[in-house]
Amino acid sequence: MADAVVEMEVDVGDLGATVVVNRFSVNVLQLIKEAQSQHGLRHGDYQRYRRYCTARLMRLYKSLNFQHGRGKYVKKPIVESTVTNVRHLHILLYLAERAWSYAMEIKQAPQGASARAHMHLIRRLSKAAQWGDLFSRLCSEKADPRTALEAAAYAAHMRGNLLLEREDDWETALRKFKNARAVYEELGKYGDVENQVLCRQRLEELDPSIRYCNYKMGLSNIQGSDLLDLSTQDGPGLGLLQSKLEAVMEEARLRQAVSMTELEWLGHKLLVRNEKTRVCILKGQQLERDLKESQLPAEKKLTTYDKMFVAYQDAKRHIREDLVRAVSTEDVKEELNSLDKAVSSILLQRTMERNLVLVATAKARLIRQQHMLKEEKGEKPAKPEDLVRLYDILIQNVTDLLDLTTSGREQKESETLFAEKLTVRREGFQAGRCLYLGQSYKVASKYAEAYVLFRRACEHAESALKRLQQLSFPEEQQRQELEELRDRSTGEACVVHAQGVMETARSQVKAQDSLQKGVAAISLKGKPTSTEYLLDRLDIYEAAISTTPGSKEPPRIAQIPPPFQSVPCRPIFLDTALNTISFPSLEARLKKKPEKRSFFSLWGGRK
Repeated sequence: MADAVVEMEVDVGDLGATVVVNRFSVNVLQLIKEAQSQHGLRHGDYQRYRRYCTARLMRLYKSLNFQHGRGKYVKKPIVESTVTNVRHLHILLYLAERAWSYAMEIKQAPQGASARAHMHLIRRLSKAAQWGDLFSRLCSEKADPRTALEAAAYAAHMRGNLLLEREDDWETALRKFKNARAVYEELGKYGDVENQVLCRQRLEELDPSIRYCNYKMGLSNIQGSDLLDLSTQDGPGLGLLQSKLEAVMEEARLRQAVSMTELEWLGHKLLVRNEKTRVCILKGQQLERDLKESQLPAEKKLTTYDKMFVAYQDAKRHIREDLVRAVSTEDVKEELNSLDKAVSSILLQRTMERNLVLVATAKARLIRQQHMLKEEKGEKPAKPEDLVRLYDILIQNVTDLLDLTTSGREQKESETLFAEKLTVRREGFQAGRCLYLGQSYKVASKYAEAYVLFRRACEHAESALKRLQQLSFPEEQQRQELEELRDRSTGEACVVHAQGVMETARSQVKAQDSLQKGVAAISLKGKPTSTEYLLDRLDIYEAAISTTPGSKEPPRIAQIPPPFQSVPCRPIFLDTALNTISFPSLEARLKKKPEKRSFFSLWGGRK
């Protein structure tokens, strides 16, 4: 951030004097972008950013001694006369940012769709626009021309966000967004590289809002793919726009659902009676078309697939609710079961496509890692085991889809052909799994296991190629992928076989060398090695360590664990004389017991 005070000379005119006016300089865009990226908006945490703005305002008030009284609140307005420091302009900027972040936090909250929350959101955006206008006016009077221009663009952007949310003046909103875009486009032509990048990012954030305003005014005809492109763009200022784009797309799908009456799947035309089911299926089909027409990066594709899964899962839920209600009518139940089977099959196919995107991404990471190319920022290291796991999931997906397709009633020719194609794809996935499992064994230097797996991958690929040639309409791309997989498996098998032979030869050479060294060390004249330990000959003064130069014989101090020693048994005593000894009587030494007398004996004694 570059904040400075610029001195400007102003000619007074007839007086012939020159007055030096201090002008403040604030790099507005860089200041707010750094604050947003460092305090929560990189992860979409608007609450954290709002707390940061509040804390920053408290520090600015205290440093400028611009506090609003003690105990009782006394408002201090910021006017031209009070702006004596560049930090006064910072106060206005952070007040606008705090109000805007609060509005975005309300937009993200679960209760953001209620009327009460929406009115609160409008009030916060209105407050952000007011602070932005005041910031622009004071910058035009107290700051240099570039800062004034940036402040005007910032105020126009805030005012455009307010009008976009109100939806009552599309023409003014379009004009505000265009004014801000023109300013940032001109500012992006000058300055350093960082400033140009920031201006380009702000232009990318403004373009979707301008296109949406043109659409609402009827000046452009945006198709479904264009709406998808707008709704999938990221940026801290696009949260207000994305909910409106989703509402427009939902309205378009409702209009299409009126004319849609049936779903075509593998030659079957299935009647779709429920309107909610039709809307969900149309949403999934629209997302499929947009994926094929637009070139999206891998992360955007995965996000689009997740939205597609939600749409088809909702369609299945509506179908099963209809099945519960249609208990008595067998024809309707059969029709709904067929529709549920078709939607489940489509869902499994899209799941396979999403997993194939993950496989392509993992392969690219593994290739970059193997060729020591530059990795992307935050990229995790790739392992062959990751691809093995993905291929396991793909094999399970194909198996489930094959079971679903071949189950039930009599099959049409299209269903039989589809099942044969799935069998070919399963063979190809098994070949890929064996290939990358062999690579994991190769990394662990288990060449025998790796060679067997590579040969197995080659067999799977050849089997898939034979099945593919038997189809009536084989796919050329799939044939090329299988041939490439077969050739690669063959090459890896040859490499691993050569490495295994070299490892075996190396181990044999080592064994021969150790044997030769052992035989060469045998000597008939040499002194036999003592097998006694030092503890066994403490009375003899003899070294326990070999004194021969270069000898690697370890010292023999004591045997560990110690050897077993014989212990004498405890003697057994058999006392047989005790039985023949006669001992003297000891009755005379025993204490005599007193004679017991009863009551009657005492009475008789008295007589």
